[in-house]
Parts: sequence; structure tokens; C-alpha cells
Amino acid sequence: MTTRTELLKRAPYAVLPKRGETVLCAVSGGLDSMCLLHMLAGWCEERGGQVIAAHFNHQLRGGAADRDEAFVREACGQWGIPLAAGRGDVGEYARREGLSLEEAARNLRYVFLCRTAEERQCGRLYTAHHADDNAETVLLNLIRGTGLTGLTGMDWQRDGLCRPLLDVAREELEAYAAQWEVPHIEDGTNADPEAAARNLLRLQVMPLLKKLNPRAAEHIGRTARRLRDVDRSLEGDAAARTAHVEVQQGRVTLSMDALAQAPAAVQPRMLLRLFDLLGVGRKDIGAAHLEALMDLACRTDWGKEGRLSLPRGVTARYCRRWLILETRPQLLAEVQLVPGRPLKWGEYTLTLLDQPEGGEGFAFFWQGRPGQSPSVTVGPCPPGERLALPGARGARSVKRLCLDGRISLEERDRLPAIFVGGRLAAVWRLGVDAAFAPEGREPVRFINITKQIIEEDGHDAQRNGARYPEGTGDGGGAEGPGGGDGRGAL
Repeated sequence: MTTRTELLKRAPYAVLPKRGETVLCAVSGGLDSMCLLHMLAGWCEERGGQVIAAHFNHQLRGGAADRDEAFVREACGQWGIPLAAGRGDVGEYARREGLSLEEAARNLRYVFLCRTAEERQCGRLYTAHHADDNAETVLLNLIRGTGLTGLTGMDWQRDGLCRPLLDVAREELEAYAAQWEVPHIEDGTNADPEAAARNLLRLQVMPLLKKLNPRAAEHIGRTARRLRDVDRSLEGDAAARTAHVEVQQGRVTLSMDALAQAPAAVQPRMLLRLFDLLGVGRKDIGAAHLEALMDLACRTDWGKEGRLSLPRGVTARYCRRWLILETRPQLLAEVQLVPGRPLKWGEYTLTLLDQPEGGEGFAFFWQGRPGQSPSVTVGPCPPGERLALPGARGARSVKRLCLDGRISLEERDRLPAIFVGGRLAAVWRLGVDAAFAPEGREPVRFINITKQIIEEDGHDAQRNGARYPEGTGDGGGAEGPGGGDGRGAL
């Protein structure tokens, strides 16, 4: 004879109610949830705690739904268990939000359950998902197409939601209900294999699998649990590899070198972590999107910028081994500089010259063939790019140089970076890379830079040369990072 709490003890002890704890149990009125309510009542009674039942009327089946609510109310009254009842118009909510009835019902139900748990000061919420439910979930995900995470099934406990019956078969619950005379009421749609994919699986597929092996559901659950351990290990590796990703408001930046160094099984998880760090979450991000992100790097030529539109308003940009995901608009792109033709880029105007014409800007060495114009572009600089400034001890990241120069993140993104032949040659306010330093070298090219500002009367003004009183070093100190003045007079 099965005791009232025997089946509960198959769950890890940490999942079960503690001594003196008040918990909430979701109850539909069906056999599974009524058995769980009966077990939890016995468990809590033995330990000086309390279980509260919670029933949500989805208003989808007319009088049948009201009948279920009345049944649960009567059963709780007979057992002396407090009941919290709620209801919502799932059909109207589904139409308004563009959701399936199943998803809409789940959303409204869990909003009600979580709110009730908080109002009743219940530390945890219990549901009656059992071993067969878990096996069905794994099979459905497999049939529909899923990654490793979709094959891990349900967890014992997550975000305050506990499932203590995951090692209990449906047949065992039926035997428990018969032994303890647990009343229950069944939803008529559960017997219709055409009503839902899960019904078809439960009524027709699972019986066939159990003919092959009566313990099929148990074995599927155990395999899912082993896969969950692997899943968590891979997720932990991805978290460690993205721990130093640069995160700004509405933007995250990842080095593609860091992504390439990760095992193939970890790379998609690193990309998913970017969506978490961006604050939009992983919902609607599927394998096709992750493959497109990886492909973005392969099909983008060096020195060019590739872009990809993704769900939830996210844009991905790839340039020079940096992958940037952002929700805020990126107005500044990389543009070719044409000799002698002024180019307005953000709040700056840049002109590529063969000879200096006064004012301020960059002089840089370009080793090319005689008479050949250098391929020179201006664009935003990924923060992980590095500059080896003359006189400095090795190369430092643009991010570090900007921090040293007290240049804000917003201002850093607006600084023009000069790329020569696809390589970073200079960043305004930081300086020219040693590989492109012009001292004693030929040929030399020049870039004149003027900045547009707003005067107090609201009119635009161009500042350059002596009329641009930035002091000796536009980087925030007497000298810019690395010992230079951060500019380079023409």
C-alpha cells in the first residue's frame, strides 16, 4: 500500500516543502493535480506547513469550465484546503496578442499563479507534471526540431516552480487515486487525439512505445536528465567566454576571434548570451538566425561591413572581426574617402589630401605603388581594436585608450577612425598607429578634419586650425594617451 507521501519522496528533498512552509499548488481538477494536492496536504500537515490550492478558469469551454471550478472549490472545502480561484478570457487575449490558444492560456494561467503565490506569501508553486508529461515534451520537441536544450525535458525546480512528480508514471497516479479515493474530473478534450498534438502523442504514440518497453517514459526522462547536465556545462562555458563582452545601453560587442576559439557546441550559446546581455532575451531566436550570424562573418569581405536584421528589433553588424548586436540605430557607417572631396561623417568633415593645407587632422604613411591612391575609409571603431601609439609600450585597445583619455562611450562611438588598406591606422583624439606613423617615411597622405559644433545662438559653425581652441591634446589632458597629442598637425 502506497503511503500518502511515498511518491513525493522520489523527488530531490530540496524540491519538497520545508518544515512550516506555505506553498501553492496549481489544481485543474484532473487526476494528476488532485493527487498532487492530496499528497502535499499530507506532507505539509506532517511538517507544520500549509498548502493552498489555486485554480484558473480559462473560460474556453463554457459550462464545462465553470463545472471544473465548482468541483475544485467543493473538493478543497471537504479537505479543508484554502482555495484561490481566478479566471480570464483566454480567447480574447489570444486574438489581441496574436497568440495560439495554448500559449495564451499558459500565459494568463502563470500570471495568475505567480501573482497568487506572491499575495499569499507562498515561497514556491507546485505543478503535477509527471514522467509521461516529461517524455511527451521531449518527443514533441524532437519531432518539431530542437537543439540540445529542447531535449533536456522539464527540470525539478526552476524560478520557484516545482515539479515533484517527474519520476512518477501516470499509471502510478491512477493507482494512488484509486487507493486513496481521490476525486477528480476530466476535461473531455483530453480524450480527443485531434484536439492537440500532445493528445495524439499521449493517446496513440506513447502506448506503442510502451509496447516496445513498458519503461519507455522513465528511460526518456533519465536520458533527458543526463542531457541537462551536458547542457548546463556548455551553458557555463559560454557564460565564461562572454564574461568580458562589452555591454552598452542597446549594444553588445563580441570579438569573432573569441567566438572562433570556442568549441562548435559552445558557439551558438555564446551568440544567444549576446541577446541576453542586450536585454531582449532568446525568445524567437532560432537555429536559422544563429547560422545566419555565423555566415555573416564568412561572407563579409575584410574592411567591409555586413548587416543582418534579427527578431525583436535587433540589428547585427560585422566588421573587421567584431560582431555587434544593437537595438539602437547605428547612423554612422564606414565610408570610402575620395582624394580632394570633403566627406561629412557624423559631426566631422574629412578630406583626404596629397599635400597638407593647414588646419588639423592626420598625416599617415602609406606604402603603396607609385601613383596608386590608398584605400582609405572612415568609420566607427570597434572598441576592441588596438592602436600601438608611438612611444607607447605595445598596443592597447581603443576602449582602454578612451578610458584613459576620459572619453565617454557615446563620444567614442562618434570618433572617426581611419582605416588604410583595411587596417586601423588612426583614431581621432587618440593618435596614429606606429605602423602608419609618417616621421621620415614616404609617401605620406593627409586627412584634414573639421568638427561641426553648435554655437550658443543655435547656428552651426566649423572649427579647425587656430579657430578650434582644443588646447594641446584633444584627449582630455596635456598629452593624449601614449604620449602624443592625439592628432597630428598638417
